[in-house]
Amino acid sequence: MTANKIHPVDEILPAPRLLTLGLQHVLVMYAGAVVVPLIVGSAMHLPKDQITFLINADLFACGIATLLQTIGIGIFGIRLPIMMGVTFASVPPMIAIGSDPNLGLLSIYGAVIVAGIVGILIAPLVGKLFRFFPPVVTGTVITVIGISLMSVGINWAAGGLGNPNYGHPFYLLISTLVLLFILVLNKFAKGFWVDISVLLGIIFGFVVTGLFGDIAFPDLTKVATVSFILPFHFGLPVFNFWAIVTMIMVTLVTFIESSGMFLAVGDIVGRPVDNKALVRGLRVDGLGTLIGGIFNTFPYTSFSQNVGLVAVTGVRSRWVCAAGGVILLLLGLFPKIAHMVASVPVFVLGGAGIVMFGMVTATGIRILSRADLFSNRANQYIVAVSIGIGMIPVVAPNFFLQLPPVLAPLLKSGILLASLSAVLLNILFNGLHSQQVAEKDIAESGKIKDVLH
Repeated sequence: MTANKIHPVDEILPAPRLLTLGLQHVLVMYAGAVVVPLIVGSAMHLPKDQITFLINADLFACGIATLLQTIGIGIFGIRLPIMMGVTFASVPPMIAIGSDPNLGLLSIYGAVIVAGIVGILIAPLVGKLFRFFPPVVTGTVITVIGISLMSVGINWAAGGLGNPNYGHPFYLLISTLVLLFILVLNKFAKGFWVDISVLLGIIFGFVVTGLFGDIAFPDLTKVATVSFILPFHFGLPVFNFWAIVTMIMVTLVTFIESSGMFLAVGDIVGRPVDNKALVRGLRVDGLGTLIGGIFNTFPYTSFSQNVGLVAVTGVRSRWVCAAGGVILLLLGLFPKIAHMVASVPVFVLGGAGIVMFGMVTATGIRILSRADLFSNRANQYIVAVSIGIGMIPVVAPNFFLQLPPVLAPLLKSGILLASLSAVLLNILFNGLHSQQVAEKDIAESGKIKDVLH
């Protein structure tokens, strides 16, 4: 390997391949990207045209945030294959704020704007916490991310939560066929076909579903051709103290979650994330949230669904996700395109989701293999207890129901609970100094192995 060779993360692929792989990322995240404005808009009983606008605004802001994260501008952007989307952690507090007759939608936007500004300012402080995330911690957190996401993929496969036909045999059949199709491609195909195996699986499932007439195509004649997303479409933001405090708490939650995502992607693509890169990435989380508040949408963070896609395909180029960002921008500006993509049923995405989210879990397990889980029983306790605590919101959603609602953004995030548990237990059992020495020894042994091989 020569010194001038381009790292796969920075490689610009041919345009057709770039666009195809970018579309694959968009399809994987699309359902998750639009579900937040759908849920929030429906909970606030907004008219259908306003909910449609929220979706388009969301896609537009997704595109901007993704381009900032992947391409980078100065102190902003981690410059890794990351797709940005609205964080699910923001849903419960936003519904609470928006449904309050004394607050409403404009108070959500005011809180989001302030939280974005605060996020940009505190990103360096969060970056200094990087040393608290050795392999035993990061591996545990990423494993919990994957396991938590599996519930999303499984619910997709059954038709999606809220679907009156949830678990219908036809849904299960299609999602199973998509899963098998992806596995067969990865077994027998090579090169580019493996890279787009998830996209081909989704297309295959879409076609099969269409043959049975179980796809609701929208009436595009009633959809505008172009829709410009202008700042403060619903009016000037309202700044309420408690709404702002709540949204800042959400920002802290997403920062912890994003740190785990960044570490996972860095490990997958072979470009480990250092403190400076972590801070640049977190700044875009804050900037994306600020942009979201201005352009009539919500807080943004890295999308974990796409971490699994990077692991499955092995495509490490950040320009693929940049192409996905451009596609998201177009989807936001051209509603007809967005409506067509939205016609892909969630149960088609379910088979692909199980593969991708399972790969996130596998990445976490691979990172855990670097920690001493054989002779160091303390590390076993760290992993066991932290995964158990991280699973509470997944397996028992009402576990914290009797606690103050203001804590909901913290207690409903299994990723945050697992992160806090793993960090605190690691400090308790291993201490900071001993863990850093252990990491140094691991790094040195890795260098020796590289020389020997």
